[in-house]
Amino acid sequence: MRVISGSAKGRPLKAVPGTGTRPTTDKVKEALFSMIGPYFDGGEALDLFAGSGGLGIEALSRGMDKAVFIDIDKKSVDTIRDNVQAAKVEERTEIFRSEAAKALRALAKRSKAFDLVFLDPPYRMKDIPDYLAYMEENGLVRDGATIVVEHEASFEYPEEICSFRLRRRAQYGDTAVSLYVFRPGPSGQHMVQEDEVGQKAAAEQEMERK
Repeated sequence: MRVISGSAKGRPLKAVPGTGTRPTTDKVKEALFSMIGPYFDGGEALDLFAGSGGLGIEALSRGMDKAVFIDIDKKSVDTIRDNVQAAKVEERTEIFRSEAAKALRALAKRSKAFDLVFLDPPYRMKDIPDYLAYMEENGLVRDGATIVVEHEASFEYPEEICSFRLRRRAQYGDTAVSLYVFRPGPSGQHMVQEDEVGQKAAAEQEMERK
């Protein structure tokens, strides 16, 4: 594994020892970031179920200001620490060994809010809607935030989860990626069609370039 693009381009990343963690392949990672970025003008990222930390590190390399990494496995946390040092982004990171729901409660108490969230749990877990509902209820995501959900290709999450609207779903072999955008508001206002979301995102990027 390696950092694909940005300030840390080409730096090698370690995989978590053993077979308990399923890393996102470079091919999937490259395709994923081409959909959600590919580069960012600041912001904060959350890498929950972080594994090796490859997604959060890639986001930092591509322009995110800060990233929080959460994983319950000690081997994963040790690997993340090694990888952020290798990528020379350790000063912009927070790394915690914690169960995911407990970590979200701690982040909510600190009034943290994120612009980009990676959710790549073990495939046996199908409770991502519960995590998204908690994040919305506790102000953990900013308006317009992108949520990246990695899951097995045979499973589909709903197009709408609370105020999160599916923007795109892509499949890469046995792996699928579902991208959600967070659009809060009064009942019904967040039901934005996918093409409208894409047009607004393109317009925002055009404004940033000017």
